[in-house]
Amino acid sequence: MHQIPILGKHSIHCGFHLHQHIAHTVVTALPASAYVLVTDTNIAPLYLHLFIDAFHKHIDQSTRFITHVIPPGETSKSREGKAAIEDFLLAQKCTRNTVLLALGGGVIGDLVGFVAATFMRGVRVVQIPTSLLAMVDSAIGGKTAIDTPLGKNLIGAFWQPEYIFIDVAFLATLPKRELANGLAEIIKTAAIWDEDAFTLLESSSETLLDSLADIHAQSLDDLASHPLLTLILSSVNTKATIVSYDPKEAHLRNLVNFGHTIGHAIEAFLTPYLLHGECVAIGMVLEAEIARGRGRETSLGQVGVGRLRRCIQSYGLPTSFTHPLVLRAQEQARAASAPPITIDGLLDRMAIDKKNTTSKLKKFVLLSRIGKTHELRATGIPDDEIKKVLADGVTVISGIPGGYVKPSLPVSLWEIPGAAEKGPLPLQLLPSPPAVAPPTDGSAGVPHITLATPGSKSISNRALVLAALSNGTVKLKNLLHSDDTQVMMAALQAMNAATFEWTDNGETLIVTGSGGKLSLPPPGTELYLANAGTAARFLTTVCTLISPSVNPSPSDRTVLTGNARMKQRPIGPLVDALSKAGADINYLGGSGCPPLSIAPTGLPGGTLSLDASISSQYVSSILLCAPYAQQDTTLVLTGKAVISQLYIDMTIELMRDFGIHVVRERDPETGAPLNMYKIPRGVYTAPESGIFTIESDASSATYPLAVAAITGTTCTLASIGSSSLQGDARFAKEILEPMGCTVVQTATETTVTGPPIGTLKAIGEVDMEPMTDAFLTAAVVGAVATDGGLGGKGGIGKNVLRIRGIANQRVKECNRIKAMRDQLAKFGIETDEFEDGIVIYGRPLASLKHGASVHCYDDHRVAMAFSVLATVVSGTILEEKRCVEKTWPNWWDDLENKIGIQVQGVDIPSAHPQPAATTTSTTTIPLTPTTTPSVLLIGMRGSGKSHIGVLASRALALPLLDFDAHFASVHLPVRAYVEAHGWPAFRTAETELLQSLLSTHGKGWVISLGGGIVESPTAREALVAYSTKQGGKVVWVQRELSVIESYLDQENERPAYGEQVRDVYARREPWFAQCAGYAFANYAALERGVEGEVERFFGHVSGLKPNLAPNVALAAQGVRSYFLTLTYPDVVPALVNLPELCAGVDAVELRVDLLREAGSTNPIASHAYVSQQLSALRRATSLPIVYTVRTVTQGGAFPDDAQKEAADLLKLALRLGCEYIDVETTLPPQFIQEIVHLKGASQIIASFHDWTGAITWDAPTMSATYGVASQFGDIVKLISKATSLASNFALQAFAAKHTSKPLIAINMGEQGQLSRVLNTCFTPVTHPLLPIKAAPGQLAFAEIQQALYLCGLLPARRFYLFGTPIAHSMSPMLHNTAFETLGLPHTYSLLETPTVDDDIRRVIREKEFGGASVTIPFKLDVMPLLDGLSDAAKAIGAVNTIVPRDGALYGENTDYLGIVAAVRERASGVGLTLGVEGEAALVIGAGGTARAAVYALKTLGVREVYVFNRTRDKAEAIAAAFDEGEGATRVRVIDALGAWPGAPPRVIVSTVPADATTALATQTLFTAPTGVVVDMAYKPAETPLLRLAAETAKGWARVRGVEVLLEQGYVQFETWTGRRCPRESVRESVLAKYDVRV
Repeated sequence: MHQIPILGKHSIHCGFHLHQHIAHTVVTALPASAYVLVTDTNIAPLYLHLFIDAFHKHIDQSTRFITHVIPPGETSKSREGKAAIEDFLLAQKCTRNTVLLALGGGVIGDLVGFVAATFMRGVRVVQIPTSLLAMVDSAIGGKTAIDTPLGKNLIGAFWQPEYIFIDVAFLATLPKRELANGLAEIIKTAAIWDEDAFTLLESSSETLLDSLADIHAQSLDDLASHPLLTLILSSVNTKATIVSYDPKEAHLRNLVNFGHTIGHAIEAFLTPYLLHGECVAIGMVLEAEIARGRGRETSLGQVGVGRLRRCIQSYGLPTSFTHPLVLRAQEQARAASAPPITIDGLLDRMAIDKKNTTSKLKKFVLLSRIGKTHELRATGIPDDEIKKVLADGVTVISGIPGGYVKPSLPVSLWEIPGAAEKGPLPLQLLPSPPAVAPPTDGSAGVPHITLATPGSKSISNRALVLAALSNGTVKLKNLLHSDDTQVMMAALQAMNAATFEWTDNGETLIVTGSGGKLSLPPPGTELYLANAGTAARFLTTVCTLISPSVNPSPSDRTVLTGNARMKQRPIGPLVDALSKAGADINYLGGSGCPPLSIAPTGLPGGTLSLDASISSQYVSSILLCAPYAQQDTTLVLTGKAVISQLYIDMTIELMRDFGIHVVRERDPETGAPLNMYKIPRGVYTAPESGIFTIESDASSATYPLAVAAITGTTCTLASIGSSSLQGDARFAKEILEPMGCTVVQTATETTVTGPPIGTLKAIGEVDMEPMTDAFLTAAVVGAVATDGGLGGKGGIGKNVLRIRGIANQRVKECNRIKAMRDQLAKFGIETDEFEDGIVIYGRPLASLKHGASVHCYDDHRVAMAFSVLATVVSGTILEEKRCVEKTWPNWWDDLENKIGIQVQGVDIPSAHPQPAATTTSTTTIPLTPTTTPSVLLIGMRGSGKSHIGVLASRALALPLLDFDAHFASVHLPVRAYVEAHGWPAFRTAETELLQSLLSTHGKGWVISLGGGIVESPTAREALVAYSTKQGGKVVWVQRELSVIESYLDQENERPAYGEQVRDVYARREPWFAQCAGYAFANYAALERGVEGEVERFFGHVSGLKPNLAPNVALAAQGVRSYFLTLTYPDVVPALVNLPELCAGVDAVELRVDLLREAGSTNPIASHAYVSQQLSALRRATSLPIVYTVRTVTQGGAFPDDAQKEAADLLKLALRLGCEYIDVETTLPPQFIQEIVHLKGASQIIASFHDWTGAITWDAPTMSATYGVASQFGDIVKLISKATSLASNFALQAFAAKHTSKPLIAINMGEQGQLSRVLNTCFTPVTHPLLPIKAAPGQLAFAEIQQALYLCGLLPARRFYLFGTPIAHSMSPMLHNTAFETLGLPHTYSLLETPTVDDDIRRVIREKEFGGASVTIPFKLDVMPLLDGLSDAAKAIGAVNTIVPRDGALYGENTDYLGIVAAVRERASGVGLTLGVEGEAALVIGAGGTARAAVYALKTLGVREVYVFNRTRDKAEAIAAAFDEGEGATRVRVIDALGAWPGAPPRVIVSTVPADATTALATQTLFTAPTGVVVDMAYKPAETPLLRLAAETAKGWARVRGVEVLLEQGYVQFETWTGRRCPRESVRESVLAKYDVRV
């Protein structure tokens, strides 16, 4: 056991199996009347018994040992949680002579520590941390706190524990993720204080996380040298030393917050989905980048940042916002309606950091190297520097190199007051030498920049392979620290090809090679290479060298994979060559691209033929590995032309450095070199010196040289000259010098001086085949090379740069030729493209467009090339700034610090995917048609994808793309293509086109795909990736198989399957399910209502129109919402009564646990039955559905032991587009996480039911349950059982305190009925027609309204109809029937007056006034009495509805909405597609109702509206008011019916009296074969116009005026009450009265 001093006492004890030692030490050193151990329900079952036994052995009978177990998690760390412990202590009669023991993680330690600080004005406390995070961080230093709704740890105290016992054995039960979470803090302390510990972390990453698995089998002697113990001791010593020098966090203690400033800000957004250590891990990398960005002031370079990032990554911790853990956490947070992470949001969180002392600067701990900080405290950093690190993009401030000098940091603190008095100073407290000022060029004139570029990526990757395959040890210097080299090292390590060790503070990599003796990676391991194309190609051949297992198995294979772009990069020629030579390599995706599965066959050698016309890396891959073949190798290169010969020569030269001499054959007659290479067998050996120094990167060198060229300044680069192995070293002499630059190049150095700005010369045609990667740099320089000409394509050759020899650049990180063309166009630069190159037409600098936002395609070369152009074109934004990490991770820092060009961070909105708009959050940003991920329809041919696509496109206002038609436009019609090329070729072309579409049409489209798209594994993978990683909506359109078969028997546009349709379906069905995130039931049996269901379903799942209950969002404002609980075993027979059942409610609950299939005894309904029930319910109502699978212990019928089945049914609900999913908190966490991850625009009701009432509302357990539920639920549902009337008051008190999420809080039983009345959010209700109530005490909707009225919570309101004459109006019948049906206490009556007089003025200002209908002649006269008008009322110029709102009166016009509803309901029945070109409508009349009709038609999207009226000038007034011109709604006056200026009308609305249509009603009205005719006249029941339509236009739907009255009345009712009108009962009553009167 180790004892560590802190604050002058040896009070930290660290070791293994310490429970007996803890009991003895505490009882002996801290005598007390009572010892109270507090722990949580996670820890208690594991360790509490050990402490009970140990303490009882050491205390006497007069001393009490008390335990208290609380709920786990952050929700306990609250004011309520603290009070509950204090109440427990008081109930136990504890005094100041009490010792508290905190056994648990950070939550327990912080909470119990704060209780100790305040209970009885302070009692002693002992910390016994059980998590690694608590052991090395929160338990040490005396900081205690609780959380508040405004932030974490905002209320607390410094209260030092008497002892801290760190028992490492506790960590044996800690999950790996939690262990890594704690290791983040150890990495932190090592990074700021102890480089030796950091080195141990680097070398132990492969074993440390698994090192405690057998801890109980190890002796104490073995455990004494355990690396984790060593690291914990280092971390604890570091923090103890710091705390001892600075107990109150005045200066030095800031250092332990390294990574926390940003980490805490991230945590504020993503807790609890991302752990504290994971947030700090990201923070450490980003804060190290801030230090790196300070250049020489901190001295931290990319080596230090690279070491830190690699170390963190090696433990599975995230280092960026794009890490899968972070992306998943963001999805979970968005699903819980949390605000999205933004830069401003992060800065706001950082602003309240406790370290800050000024509002202008935020405090960060800056490293100067690993193990050392810049100063002995946190340093103030301005927001713009923080933003540059956080931002996804940057803007380069145009200017002259050297013209920007970053403001200096504040004076550093290197002396701690009173530190020397505490004994010898640790090394870390000794003053550091002052930072060296950057050298300056004293010469006058042109600015001169001198710098060196990072190590060559090409040479670094080759050197890593050579060193790993060599027999011995080699030191690699100047190795590139980048993403590419990191994945290469990780892959080589996984194959045991080499061991790697960093030295010289990360400047040197020691590689101990295996001599070519490789082994298979661990089973199940895939070698992930991101987008590192060099690594993928080199490692493909390396993997063949792996030795076969002693007992070979078919599963003995190595898998190479990468990101989406990697899976599009060609590798076919290399695989073909290796396969022909005997290698066993399979494609796991599309043919010709990774991922690959490679068997350990060995490399046979002999003669290999390889097509080298695409990439020289294929050649280098075989060359590097050929010495380990089974015989000498002859490599013959084929193809049109060998590309990038210089890179092949580089490989051969490097192989020579490692002892293998490759011979290139020559023509015996001419001596010309042949494309044939002989490679002898052998083993690589390290260079004689044991050191290999990697050249600086010549491709990267082109950027600073080009900056000099384009800005007319001078730049000198060391380590790049004429002796370089790299072809790109020619760039200065062969490209820049002919352009007018002065170039001086020695063997090891290059200097470029540019001509005056704007005078660069175009150089015509240039072959850049030897330096293909540099063509992007040449292109941006050529963009402004005009030699004074006008520029553009008319520049008469003086401005033309034609680059050839770069065909391979189309298959790099992106299609670079296309990328340059597309992005240069944003600057106004014209380009052309040819087979192996690009033409740039330069323009004068002054004519270039400014403010371009450059998309970088995640390609480092694109980003750095355009940063050159940005130095002279202001406002340029470079998106995806981090892509430069591939080759020059600190490019943006060097551009600012070394080149002297200012760089600022820019937040790119598209980098922060937003959730769909929800009704429970005001912080989310709605999707729009241009930002929403596209909707992809898949399914069998004949399932109706095209028809559903048309309807979805119209409903979402998104363009539709039919894949088959698009395929035909790109290639041939499908049938012709298959006949010409065969099915395999078609599937390949189909998959390639899909991948292209996902890139170009990934947002804002509805795409109907071919039925066989899922036949290709690559296509399936692309669809799954689009759905799971890009948020795309892939919908499986389902239809009865028999209907599909019938359709395909008649369809002949596509080639026949050549097999039975049922067999095809059986094969594809699991693939459809795999690829689709959603399923839409387009069953023929459910054709009725399909258009409305398409609008609801696709609006919801796309997130564009979430079908959520609006009243739920208003619960906090007292607006009540309800859902009806269906308790049928089969809902289909009851659907006829559904309108009556659903009267007044906001949603319908489908109790899946109560569903029973006919003839089945299985308590679990099948997915097919549930889908059928849900689909049938969907066609009967558009109300949101609450989907519930209630288990037995929670009061339902679903088996408790069928948790997976329950989770699968809940996921089915999400696939089917259910709006609300009830998820029980008792479901296993992994299932809950899966559901949250998949929920999309749907919302989760996190529910807990205490059927017994044992958990009271004031118990901490209920609060803890709320906390758990609120972490994943959008709505929290807590149900208990009332034991008395007082239970309802306790519930109300609970609800008043728990407001972070909408809450359904109800007591069951008759005594709990009051809680149902008072509950505001989604109260479950029953109905007399239901077979049973879902729960005891459940009330009907009408009963609750009556109770609310009696309680005074629903005041009776008076509604009126204003007008004259109105005695025969149907409106009182309409509204009073609705009030009575819903149990509302309101009344509707007539107020007939000759004018808008004082009676009207009086009633509209009465307290009881609820609203009014307005009819002629008052629709205009009433307007001056109102406080505001709706847009519709303003446009129509009339008010028919008065709505009181927030003390004011508003005028609305619902007449137009009645017309809209009437037409829309009948449109699909007559084949009318609204909102498309070519559809026209007619309005007869020109009065106020005519204006409403025109406005309605505009709302419906009708493009052409004709107005006919006997008095033309009135019609012209309407046209003038509403005509929007071409491309929108045209309103034109016509003089004769039948003389249509365009298409004949398919909607006719008559707004004149019925007798006025007698003369107008001619057959010429109904020229179109189908349509909708509306007659607004109420009498007679069948007007002349409608009679004519019935007799002569059989294809037309007819709408009576009373139907429009009903529709507008429904809207009025819903506007006034916030409740859906009970339409069926209202309609029945009104029509009965109407028919009698008429």
